Amino acid sequence: MSDPWGTTVIGNRTKQGPSVIRNAGDLNKARLKGAVETDRKLSQANKVTSGDHARIAKLDRDNEVAPPPKIAPAVGKAIIQGRNDKGLTQKDLAQKINETPRVLQDYESGKAVPSQVVLSKLERVLEIKLRGADIGKKLEPKGKKKEEKKDGASAPSGSK
Repeated sequence: MSDPWGTTVIGNRTKQGPSVIRNAGDLNKARLKGAVETDRKLSQANKVTSGDHARIAKLDRDNEVAPPPKIAPAVGKAIIQGRNDKGLTQKDLAQKINETPRVLQDYESGKAVPSQVVLSKLERVLEIKLRGADIGKKLEPKGKKKEEKKDGASAPSGSK
């Protein structure tokens, strides 16, 4: 008897699509049969790249930005001297300039990055110059400068 519609097999599995292998033993069996197809996925860190990135990284290392300059030791010594002349502790001076004692310690030890705002506060309280060429000199009172200008303006010019 011949079957006009073809043979029908019941009980045998047909070939399935790709599946996930859960352990190393199954993976080895599949490799031996030649039924393994692997796609290697590379993360961003493991990507194969050209030499441009290595060259750019080397340039970045060579052109490192220098750290900001620290305050000069002469300024720290002038702050200590001015504070001692006024009879102030670090805590007292820090309160007067509205800063923390740690900031003042950094300025006195020369570890701080100079801030013009903090230096101007220190100059005003200690009445000494902390910026420019003559660090540590006494600041002249504000009234004295105005008096000199008035005297200079009222002096006759002598030419007419």
